[in-house]
Amino acid sequence: MTDNDRTRDAVREGYAEVARGSGCCCSCGCAPSAAETIASGIGYSKEEIGAVPDGANLGLGCGNPLALAALKEGDIVLDLGSGAGFDCFLAARRVGPGGRVIGVDMTPEMLAKARENARKGGFANVEFRQGFIEELPVDDATVDLIISNCVINLSPDKPRVFREAFRTLKAGGSLMVSDIVLREPLPPEVLGSVQAYVGCLAGAMLRDDYLGAMAAAGFGSIQVLDERPYPLDFITSDATGRAVVEKLRWSPERLESVARAVLSIKVEARKG
Repeated sequence: MTDNDRTRDAVREGYAEVARGSGCCCSCGCAPSAAETIASGIGYSKEEIGAVPDGANLGLGCGNPLALAALKEGDIVLDLGSGAGFDCFLAARRVGPGGRVIGVDMTPEMLAKARENARKGGFANVEFRQGFIEELPVDDATVDLIISNCVINLSPDKPRVFREAFRTLKAGGSLMVSDIVLREPLPPEVLGSVQAYVGCLAGAMLRDDYLGAMAAAGFGSIQVLDERPYPLDFITSDATGRAVVEKLRWSPERLESVARAVLSIKVEARKG
């Protein structure tokens, strides 16, 4: 088994625990009320939070990739790392019955939860496929918009993710992602922590490297639409973040210095 395989397995198990209701990852606050608070804090309106089936919002994101997306009726949308379906269901309302939303996730427990949410909400224009975002189960040039919310940072091969995204987009299509990046390298003890990787820290790329990987995949018109420090309380409010902090025994000052390196960004890029 390669290091990438071990990383992927750790991430999959972490998110399987979230789907089963026994764990938290990234910004997840576990409880439904915490998930709503986090969603509101990262850019979702009360109307959006209330428009999806119960259980679709797990508080796992780091932004709202649909906030500035130019979606229209009839569009085909692809969500990389769709989780329980939160962003898929919001997109489905905007593309209408003539459009379609495809969610791709590698975790069977998440897929089961998403499909049940689609059934409960009557979302006939949404489907969920099992697969890796480095090997998308989607045909070439078939998608109008790709979205992703705090997932690409978890991939052990981010350049390949962007190449796959570029492959599946139609000419003129766009990629809109919310993600975690770094303004400076993290300490070695964080980079060596599997818990920190599952918690969206150790796997994050430097900001310029992240944008460079997009450009190398072929994307143009790359724009950072929003960029801000990732809230320290989001890191420390979930079980994974607390486990990392407790394991490393950081002082409050050390924790704050590391947190300052973490950025939440929203990026748009285009194909052709």
